Amino acid sequence: MGVGSGLFSAMVAAMLLPALPALAQQQAQPSAPPQQQGPQQAAPAASQPQQAAPAKKDQDKNGPQEQNGVSNDRLFWTLPDFLTIESEGKIPPLTTGQEFRVVTRESFDYSTIPYVLFVAGLSQANNSERGYGQGWGGYGKRVASAFGDATIENYMTGAILPALLREDPRYYQMGKGGFWRRAGYSASRIVVTRTDAGHTDFNYSEIAGAAVAAGVSNIYHPNTDRNVSSTLSTWGSQIAWDTFTIEMKEFWPDIRRSVSRHRNKEQTP
Repeated sequence: MGVGSGLFSAMVAAMLLPALPALAQQQAQPSAPPQQQGPQQAAPAASQPQQAAPAKKDQDKNGPQEQNGVSNDRLFWTLPDFLTIESEGKIPPLTTGQEFRVVTRESFDYSTIPYVLFVAGLSQANNSERGYGQGWGGYGKRVASAFGDATIENYMTGAILPALLREDPRYYQMGKGGFWRRAGYSASRIVVTRTDAGHTDFNYSEIAGAAVAAGVSNIYHPNTDRNVSSTLSTWGSQIAWDTFTIEMKEFWPDIRRSVSRHRNKEQTP
């Protein structure tokens, strides 16, 4: 547990620190004073729409490109982020078919491979779930177990229970305000969610869904680890990882825009 907790804390710090300069710059930027409209300024004002076109193009290229209520964005251009909504407009609820399709895309995405290999390697190093043993045989069993845990939990929290309880599995980004306010908001989404009707409700899909997935995992986990303590540990690990992921979903757009501006400055002669 010590190695896992230390690694988790290091990952949180490493991923959130790049967002701080962007937030500080956003808060420190003063509002521009109103400019008088004179005859000499009429021509530049007329050309303003032509100047705004490249920004729109960059936004479409680097942004989430939300379509049909889901996104095509990826955290750090790698991890699937298909259930994050950045816009403030009213978006219709997902159908049951859409929920299952987007969860299937995320669960069998190419980025799943390095994730389960990493989780299995960490479990192997800590010698957790001793019933799997060591060596390549034990590592292979841990890889299959990590993939099963992640996939079952994804379906339970993102499709099955949301469809039954009429809860929205998407994360709606706050997108503005101070760092700690946004961090608190995103962390609270583990226990607070939206319903399909647009109301606020307890996030039964996340809490109960992770618990059910942890219970189902006892089917393929070693006999020595099929107990209440191990089940609670699996459930807690899934909740902790989902909380970390939600924090990344909140601040990733700031990091993406900051990197995009930096690239544009380097490309400008």
